[in-house]
Amino acid sequence: MNYAGYTASGSIAQFMYKVYGWMAAGLALTAGTAYYIFSNPVIFHKIFSSPLSLILLIIAQFAAVIALSGFVTRMSVTTAGATFLGYSLLTGITFSSIFMVYTMQSIYLAFGIAAGMFGTMALYGYVTKDDLTGVGSMARMGLFGIIIAMIVNIFLRSAQMDYIISLVGVAVFTLLAAYDNQKIKQMGQMLIGQGEMASKVAIVGALTLYLDFINLFLFLLRLFGQRRND
Repeated sequence: MNYAGYTASGSIAQFMYKVYGWMAAGLALTAGTAYYIFSNPVIFHKIFSSPLSLILLIIAQFAAVIALSGFVTRMSVTTAGATFLGYSLLTGITFSSIFMVYTMQSIYLAFGIAAGMFGTMALYGYVTKDDLTGVGSMARMGLFGIIIAMIVNIFLRSAQMDYIISLVGVAVFTLLAAYDNQKIKQMGQMLIGQGEMASKVAIVGALTLYLDFINLFLFLLRLFGQRRND
């Protein structure tokens, strides 16, 4: 029994290492791409001066997420990994505009805070024995509320509402970091010994955590970021 338990624990650890490894690779690619595009004014101007380029960029990002979320079982591990990295690269291109809006110090600060908060909640989600399903449901309801509020605020342009949305956004994605880690761990437990399928699910799990981290970072940047023109 002890030996079997050790084997299962080791397999779960290996599965989660794959998830975090893919997530880290995606974040590194996004950050590197964003900085590279920002550092090359000619490329930056060609991308952001063309509405068509921006539309195609957004469509490609949505397509990558839909493909991974809905059709990963039909993909090879290589294709799934390439799709995830492709999405990370496209996100990096989009994120290069952040450097034009916020100071570098603000970006580093928001990233550091996001990393600390995400890491803490991810660890909690991984080790806790409490069922976080209720937390996840509450967070997802909050996410829908944020989306509606953001759409409304496009027309209202209320600074106070924007601040409240950012606060709620930080809370929602902090909770999702814990819930999604627990959910991904549970999926890994069901996939022990299923090789290729486990590898595919690890990539989808990495995408989920990547999105949690990215959104947490963005809402923190909205809260604490110092704009260049301030």
